[in-house]
Amino acid sequence: MKTTRELTAIIEREGNGYVSLCPELDVASQGDTIEEARANLVEALELFFEAASSSEVRERLHEEVLVTRVRIAV
Repeated sequence: MKTTRELTAIIEREGNGYVSLCPELDVASQGDTIEEARANLVEALELFFEAASSSEVRERLHEEVLVTRVRIAV
């Protein structure tokens, strides 16, 4: 039986497309649109969990990821 897990997806524009990153596992993907980049990341994460051993998941998984913004003087 499959379980669900909620992970972080950071998506940013790169050139004419978008790059998506899951920082908890350092898995990335890309797409021509935000929706495509997100869907491709979901697929890449599902494939990762299918192929990775439980020890690899434990080694790579960062349970706590904080995304925030900082203000700096430039």
